[in-house]
Amino acid sequence: MAGKERKRCSFCGRTEEQVALLMTGMTGYICNDCVEQAHAILREEALLPKSDFEMGELPKPKEIKAFLDEYVIGQDEAKCALAVSVYNHYKRLMQRGAGDDVEIEKSNIIMVGSTGTGKTLLARTIARLLKVPFTIVDATVLTEAGYVGEDIESILTRLLQVADYKVEEAERGIVFIDEIDKIARKSDNPSITRDVSGEGVQQGLLKLLEGSVVNVPPQGGRKHPDQKMIPVNTKHILFICGGAFDGIEKKIAQRLNAHVVGYDSVQNSQRVDKSDMFRYITPQDLRSFGLIPEIVGRLPILTSLRPLDRAALRNILTEPKNSIIKQYVKLMEMDGVELSFDNDALEYIVDTAIEYKLGARGLRSIVETIMMDKMFEIPSSGEKSCVVTKEYACSQIEKSAVIQTSAV
Repeated sequence: MAGKERKRCSFCGRTEEQVALLMTGMTGYICNDCVEQAHAILREEALLPKSDFEMGELPKPKEIKAFLDEYVIGQDEAKCALAVSVYNHYKRLMQRGAGDDVEIEKSNIIMVGSTGTGKTLLARTIARLLKVPFTIVDATVLTEAGYVGEDIESILTRLLQVADYKVEEAERGIVFIDEIDKIARKSDNPSITRDVSGEGVQQGLLKLLEGSVVNVPPQGGRKHPDQKMIPVNTKHILFICGGAFDGIEKKIAQRLNAHVVGYDSVQNSQRVDKSDMFRYITPQDLRSFGLIPEIVGRLPILTSLRPLDRAALRNILTEPKNSIIKQYVKLMEMDGVELSFDNDALEYIVDTAIEYKLGARGLRSIVETIMMDKMFEIPSSGEKSCVVTKEYACSQIEKSAVIQTSAV
């Protein structure tokens, strides 16, 4: 019986019913599988670019730092290190498949600084500027494989989600691992019992930081034997780590005075700025704190964030684009209320933050405490303006302190 001729792929010969999509050309057809195979061949032969940007489109290190300056006060050294690392990451991606004899290796970075100095804020801010997938993960939830908690591969699951599960996009991304100090070895001596959320996690991170093909569960969570895995090559994924490393100042101080005796020790102690011990940090101190040598070696760029002084805290309160005061002014403006703070009130907020020793995070909690009653009452009061004075701020902080004391 003569029938209508069935359409077939001109390359593999499969019929229209056997493929997901069959595209029609001038004199033939091609299926979706053959298109994907052709695309892969072009990639392997370096006939297609590995990245979607050209050298002229890349933000230069100074441009990256200038963008960070709009949102983050101070910390110039950390900004420069971050800007250079990200810029070099772009250049390394552009070199992929170029056939060059020189292979540029990635330089993972670790940022060290006390709480509230801006480590996470730097990561969140630079994510707005990047043209590659970027994700922030928390190391505190990670445990060794087989134990309750998230497996190390869940880090890459987050990156895949950001890249809409496009593996090639994820393989050129950037991952910020926060709270890296929380997976430090719990003691200097290896224990006979498992350190499932400390050294065990560090051992698992080695293959990710160095670069290897990792099988990632697409939805995260526990891995199952029958679960379909997504292979991800981490060779070109840049890892940025951050941590407070609370207590490492003592180890730095011990090292600085370890090999100096007599008169020179007095001279040396005078040259050391005891208010900012992080500036003297070395990889040796990270090892003393509890990071294994293999992890330290895979994080070659070490930079520190300075403690915030009074002037920096005062600027953080009002200067950045997303400053705390501007946020509350905007919140009240949405209710038709003009909010303003007396200069004395702002100085009092800064003094209180210094007393609490919580860095920039302390500023938000203080302003939140001061503004809570106002934000509750004003939307229903019909007021059109509100001025926060030092006296009002003092009364709100004192009232809060009384409530907390009585609750205890």
